[in-house]
This record gives sequence, structure tokens and C-alpha cells, in this order.
Amino acid sequence: MDILGIDVGGSNIKAAVVDTALGRPLQAPVRVPTERPATPASIARQIAGIARDFDWKGPVGCGLPAVVRGGTVLTAANIDSSWIGTAADRLFAECLGLPVTVVNDADAAGLAEMRFGAGRDQAGTVILVTIGTGLGSAVFHDGVLLPNTELGHLPLDGRDAEELASDRARKRDDLSWEDWAGRFNRYLALLEGLFFPDLFLLGGGLSHHHRHFFHLLRARAPIRRARLLNDAGVVGAALAARAALDGEELP
Repeated sequence: MDILGIDVGGSNIKAAVVDTALGRPLQAPVRVPTERPATPASIARQIAGIARDFDWKGPVGCGLPAVVRGGTVLTAANIDSSWIGTAADRLFAECLGLPVTVVNDADAAGLAEMRFGAGRDQAGTVILVTIGTGLGSAVFHDGVLLPNTELGHLPLDGRDAEELASDRARKRDDLSWEDWAGRFNRYLALLEGLFFPDLFLLGGGLSHHHRHFFHLLRARAPIRRARLLNDAGVVGAALAARAALDGEELP
């Protein structure tokens, strides 16, 4: 089944029609800047415009940088705080006139990587970290998702981890790759002390530049680059919508 997958980020919104059987976009995802302020109304308007541009009439999956429970937004990271308490699935469905499934954006990326990417058939505990405007996380044990972990907001050196170790922080503080990797290694050490994972997967926008920093990373667990790279959120959002249509629990 083909489903329109949409990945709402703090900087950009990406979208593509996804073949959910093969786990890949049917074309290169389109990308538009996220409007500011990123309110429910503005994001809904952008998503409706994207669906019109695709002339899309079928189901839609959407990842948001937020804790999402039962389609309702409980937190707001890198989007406007007015999202909190919003029934995002209902808002988008009314705006598009289509069935919409809404999930946490990093959970969506993790679903894609565990089913079709670098985490496929991996046993034990896997932590995916998406590195971009913020730090997203998805945690799996034996392929089963623990939803809405939001580990980018763990305290690191007295601040939210993403305030120190995201790609936005790297750019903001004009860090060399070595200096940024030092911060990110402290973040990996924090995660290892809490979860003792069997594998780290690194995705998000910064994963495209892996040659600059992967050799600088240190952890006890193996570290792999996410195979679907920045497409994982789009693919995973579509997979979440497919699971909802089929009446399945998310993996």
C-alpha cells in the first residue's frame, strides 16, 4: 500500500509517497521550511498544501517532534508550545479531509530503521538517535518500540542534552567536528549508563555528514549509521499509518 508520509521537523517538513511494502519513498521527498511560529494552524496549513501538491486522496502518516499519545500532543520540542493538548490527528484529518495517523517523529524514524534499515533483525536493546535541530530518540527491545522516550531532553552538563549536542548546537557554537563529537560522546555515555544498549543507530540530518565525525565517536556498544538516513521519518510515518489502518499495534 502506498501512503503519504510527512515528517515535521523544527527546520523543515519533508514528505513523500511511500511504498510501505518495500519501505521506500516512490520519489525524492519534497522539503519545505517549517513556518514560524510553528503553531497547529500553520503546520496544518502547510501539510494540507503538501497533500494538494501531491494530489493525494489516501491515508497519511505524520511524525511530529513531540510526545504523541492517542493522536494528542503532550509536549512541544522545536514547535510552538500551543501544540500541547492539541488532538493533532483530528486537526490534520479535518484540514485534509483524509485519515491521518500522528506519531512521535523519532519513533517513526526508528520504526523504519528497525523494519527496513540498519536495525533489521537486531536483538536486544537498540537506541536510535536522530541528530538535527534537536536530538530525537527511539528505543526498541527485541524489535518492540518503547514509545515517546524523548531522550534528547535528558540533563547533560546541567542543560538539555540537545542544547549541547544537536546539530543546531554545533552550528550555534561554531564547533569543530572534534569539539562537537566530544559533547556527543558524553551524551552516548549518559545513554549507556541508563540503558546499556546493544546497538546505537544514528540518523537525522547530520547523518549525511557521517564521514566528518563517525571516526571520532566512542561507546561500548557498536554505532551504526541509519541506513535510511533522513528519509527514515517519512517512511516510518507511513508505516505507522499502515499499522493503524490494519488495526495493528506498532512494533
